[in-house]
Amino acid sequence: MGENKMYGQKSGNGGFTLIELMVVIVILGILAGLIIPRIMGRPEEARQMKAQIQIESIETALRLYKLDNGAYPSTEQGLQALVEAPTVGELPRAWREGGYLEKGKVPKDPWDNEFIYLSPGVHGDYDLVAYGADGEAGGEDKDKDINSWELD
Repeated sequence: MGENKMYGQKSGNGGFTLIELMVVIVILGILAGLIIPRIMGRPEEARQMKAQIQIESIETALRLYKLDNGAYPSTEQGLQALVEAPTVGELPRAWREGGYLEKGKVPKDPWDNEFIYLSPGVHGDYDLVAYGADGEAGGEDKDKDINSWELD
């Protein structure tokens, strides 16, 4: 009555056999072989998506700057006007203490380059561009420019 055995199983037989472990390792290897090549080709897509998100974030800060000051920062003032009150050009009338960007600095694009900012822009009130992997205007695939006026 006080036996620890249930349904006739032996108490020392609860682990996996070497063959069972080998089968699991082979299956995991096959899955990794199928999935890893697909993931490895995506870093540039991730960088392009990050650049789009950064541009949208900077655009939000630019709109807040315009609401407070009546105009976007000039090209001369640049994006630095979002973190430090400009001292050149048309001075802002109500620059927000603490700035308009989190972390108190203008981010670099995912390729560690500065964003290109023109105000007034060719395509609107301002143009904001990340040049892509090559750091130069134009290009295709990984070198493709991310332009503020082309984002949805």
